[in-house]
Amino acid sequence: MIRSELIQKISEENPHLFQRDVERIVNTVFEEIIGAMARGDRVELRGFGAFSVKQRDARQGRNPRTGESVSVDQKHVPFFKTGKLLRERLNDGDE
Repeated sequence: MIRSELIQKISEENPHLFQRDVERIVNTVFEEIIGAMARGDRVELRGFGAFSVKQRDARQGRNPRTGESVSVDQKHVPFFKTGKLLRERLNDGDE
């Protein structure tokens, strides 16, 4: 599902809201999550999961084309850990 499909689905389930308002709400939610992560904060959505930022240390890597050793700088990467409810729902009936 992409952002526009999410907006469309929410609009269909809430006919009392204008699509432009739903779009503004969805965009605000994503911007707040991005902003919190940019500050290094953790964002937890109960039952869904938690977004956080992990730091990857600098290391020596290898250019796959030439085999030459290259220096890879330290960086921050987004990390998502699923919530218990989401895990259970995804694995429901896998027995």
